[in-house]
Amino acid sequence: MRGKPVTKSEIRKIEKLRKTGHSLPEICKILRRRSSTVHRFAKYVSVLPEYVSILKQKQGGSKKRSEKFWKEAAVKAMDLLKDINRRDKLFILAALYWGKGTKRELNIINSDPSLIQVFISCLKEIGINKEDLRISIRVYGDVDVNEAKKYWAEICGVGLHNILNVNVLAGKKTGKLPHGMCRVRVTRSGDSFKLIMSMINFIKSQI
Repeated sequence: MRGKPVTKSEIRKIEKLRKTGHSLPEICKILRRRSSTVHRFAKYVSVLPEYVSILKQKQGGSKKRSEKFWKEAAVKAMDLLKDINRRDKLFILAALYWGKGTKRELNIINSDPSLIQVFISCLKEIGINKEDLRISIRVYGDVDVNEAKKYWAEICGVGLHNILNVNVLAGKKTGKLPHGMCRVRVTRSGDSFKLIMSMINFIKSQI
């Protein structure tokens, strides 16, 4: 359900508050509006010179609070998850494939190196080794292909000879993918694919 329209009076108030060094959270609290709404009308407003230092102090405090909360969250996450066992890895494998994998054969493509590494690690739990993997990559035209191959070979823990195909896309990497995308395919994967899809179906039936 959409919220009530922003009035001209509210827009003027947002602009005035921003000009006088109020932070976005402060403006949201004053007007009782969502951050996306406030940001839409405040993003092009310049803070008056005499209030710039005040706003920077507030933003510095926000950064410190954010860092504090991230540290607390990391400690809490470690306490909640503790050690990750084989069963956990099977759930991770199923969840990753459910969200990112193809639905016809066992392969996954992504630009996140950590996701690729976790996926390969979890595959071991169902008997798939690195010798069973076939790696291909997609890169933009201005990316150094050899560097990209070295990068993904290291991420996947395989030799360069395991990078079987490089698909060069038109365009530049600016603001996009510095190392391209990596596709991990498993050979002779019929039984493993059925197992992963069955694990996904089991999770669906239980939750």
